[in-house]
Amino acid sequence: MKILKIRVFNGRNIYSHKKCIRLNLDLEGYCEIPSKEIQDFNEKLIYMLPELNKHRCGIDEDRGFIKRLTEGTYLAHITEHIIIALHNMIGVEISYGKSREIFGDKYYVIYRYEYKNTGIEAANIAADIINSLINREEFDLELRLNRLKEILLSELLGVSTLNICNEAKKRGIPIIRIGENSMFQLGYGKYSKIIQATVGSDTSAIAVNIAQDKLLTKQVLSLHCLPIAKGMKVGDMIEANSRAKEIGYPVVLKPQFGNQGKGVIANIKDEMQLRSSYELLAKDFKDIIIEKCISGRDYRVCCVYGEVVAVSEKIAPYVIGDGISSIEKLIANINEDSRRGKGHEKELTKIKIDECLIEHLKQRKYSLCYILPEKEKLNLKDNANLSTGGFAIDCTDLICDENIEICKRASNAVGLDICGIDVMCKDISKPLNEGGVIIELNAAPGIRMHINPYIGTRRNVAGHIVDNLFKNISKHIPLISVTGTNGKTTTTRLIAHILSIAGYTVGMTTTGGIYIDGKCVLKGDTTGPKSALTVLMNKDIDAAVLETARGGMIREGLAYDLADIAVITNITEDHIGIDEIKTIEDMAKVKSLVGEAVKEDGYVVINGDDNMSLSIIPRLKSKLIIFSNNKDNKVMQNNIKNGGYGIYVDEGVLVIQSNAELEKLIDVKSIGITLEGILKYNVENAMAACAAAVGIGIDFDIIREGLKSFYCSEEQNPGRFNMYLINNVKVILDYGHNIEGYKGVFDALKTMKHNKLIGVIGSPGDRLDRRIVDMGTCAGENFDYIFIKENENSRGRCKGDSSRLVEKGILKSKLNSSNIKIVLNEAEAFKNALDLARPGDTVVMFFEKYEPIIDIITSKLESENR
Repeated sequence: MKILKIRVFNGRNIYSHKKCIRLNLDLEGYCEIPSKEIQDFNEKLIYMLPELNKHRCGIDEDRGFIKRLTEGTYLAHITEHIIIALHNMIGVEISYGKSREIFGDKYYVIYRYEYKNTGIEAANIAADIINSLINREEFDLELRLNRLKEILLSELLGVSTLNICNEAKKRGIPIIRIGENSMFQLGYGKYSKIIQATVGSDTSAIAVNIAQDKLLTKQVLSLHCLPIAKGMKVGDMIEANSRAKEIGYPVVLKPQFGNQGKGVIANIKDEMQLRSSYELLAKDFKDIIIEKCISGRDYRVCCVYGEVVAVSEKIAPYVIGDGISSIEKLIANINEDSRRGKGHEKELTKIKIDECLIEHLKQRKYSLCYILPEKEKLNLKDNANLSTGGFAIDCTDLICDENIEICKRASNAVGLDICGIDVMCKDISKPLNEGGVIIELNAAPGIRMHINPYIGTRRNVAGHIVDNLFKNISKHIPLISVTGTNGKTTTTRLIAHILSIAGYTVGMTTTGGIYIDGKCVLKGDTTGPKSALTVLMNKDIDAAVLETARGGMIREGLAYDLADIAVITNITEDHIGIDEIKTIEDMAKVKSLVGEAVKEDGYVVINGDDNMSLSIIPRLKSKLIIFSNNKDNKVMQNNIKNGGYGIYVDEGVLVIQSNAELEKLIDVKSIGITLEGILKYNVENAMAACAAAVGIGIDFDIIREGLKSFYCSEEQNPGRFNMYLINNVKVILDYGHNIEGYKGVFDALKTMKHNKLIGVIGSPGDRLDRRIVDMGTCAGENFDYIFIKENENSRGRCKGDSSRLVEKGILKSKLNSSNIKIVLNEAEAFKNALDLARPGDTVVMFFEKYEPIIDIITSKLESENR
């Protein structure tokens, strides 16, 4: 068995509303061989992975998966369960997975993941396990599991970041990960905030610089008359000795620029200890501070936006002797506590035996091999930071009002919005002026000790941070997602136009490019998730309108979490045969993702005249707005009766109706993109856009104005039934690329005056043969002359293949073969059509590449005007 392809979905997708990974597998001849028929396979698998005994596998009894194995199940299904088991064995709780046949030996497996690289490596291990069992080879599971744990540790989010993101999600605020580390965007557009651990968008760089410099912090706090330990910078051992005598022993040495307690050596009692400590510190740090060592308890006070939200007492790591074990063994025993992990992996950190710890013991006349007497307590570190193995006791309810005020003044003095204040005093419930001091301030303070104290009440510091980040501003921007087979781009552009009139700064993705406030920032087909992220991460926009195409959803899922409005324009057979979509029902399932990913109080806009669009309604949880050309449409009328909206055309007027009101909004002929009612498909697009605007809550007068002032022009709706007059030849430029698109254009042309009708047509190469032939037949029944071109992107076909299929379809019509010409180059075919045309004729160009055709039109118009 081998893995052919791995596809990672970072958000909602066609398989799951949670992030997941898809594996494409080649079972290499084992697709019809159950595991029970492979010698010793089941027995060795269960022995290697006893975790599989916990899997029920859809059977409401223990060891359900083992029962499946015994009865006989297949390798793709087994792969899914091994991947889940491997995750669970390293502490990652996932349970969802499924496997499906593609064809023959080709299968795919879908499974949830928490961390991408861990999820991918688990798949590689699963494949290797299966192959080793089939080939009866040795497999070192422990080695591979250790490697998997290392990958997980490298990917784990810190406790602070993870909790802030979780609190954002609880408040309905979407998150976007930026890069591979701990930076996230909370929310979309103008009101979004960026966090990295506990540094946020509002954190001042100057304040961070002050806090990172312990000497400068002392100076600032001193200027604010706040209690600090006397101290100064020293350049060498001679100066350190002099300053120690000046301030009096015991003293502390620490780096001027440091964090997490690294390099801090406390309780230095004499010159000999000072010398050895200084020499040790000078190996790693250039700038060193000496200060008075204050006795007492070590507290951390957390201030968020000027308010004290949590207080913890930090306890340095220690061991208690048993009269038998060495200090090294006692440390090892402590590290076996399941609550301790590497770094910030768990609520406590393993105690690391390093040079500082050894020096700490040496100063106290101990060594690692020393056997500590029974019940004797020995502190292992000079500091109580969690990152060096310490633990915390919650004291939030104990801090006195005077100390709360001092800490608020300290955080405000340096300007830190999120600040960790280290305080040394005998009792935090007594004012600091009774012998306590502020030791230092911390930017990006870890909040693990407050969220998961070893003893005491958990404090939701992350919740306070999120609430303050979004205090007095919106957590959301209106987000409209538009999908369907035809009409997506026009509908998207029209919605954006209406929102712009309403005063929004709109970010928009379309087949024609990414637009920010009406300006194109990237040309091209930008209907996938990467383009959507460009909009959602833009700080100028306060509304997003996203054209969301099938391909991006299948390959990568959705870029956003939940939309306010989803629009499904229609669902037809176009794209069947691509990306494992075999039927129109498969296509409807793909498109329904956009409708499913809508807020509960949002709306899904559905075409009431399209049965496939209506078929997805049972999958939807949000409210509905149904639009229809028929005011008596049953689904729409039922929706109105149930408190929803209906948008329809009645006697040539677009009407908005709900239970409470009926608004005759606008005459259809006054809607700009309908060309006075000629373009019937744009009547539908206008209704869809109107419905989206109604769902967002746009005033009816603004919707009316938007519908009136949006036209089929090169400026507002490029490439969608744009009309030009060149030497009295009418030229129509349209992106129609399927039979439904063709029919819509032909219906309009039947109402327009023209002599000969000349077409330039082609088909995307990835369509079914019969669909391409049908397009040719449809064109042959309507055009007088046809130039067949071929798209530059053949999408997997050999040159000339799709044009021959188009020709085959045309020849099924009554069009004379002498009126058909194949010119594969699109631009050349268009030029040929213009050369053939005479005054009064109409040339219809169904294009692939917009700009080259526009260049030809511009050139013709310029030469005509010379």
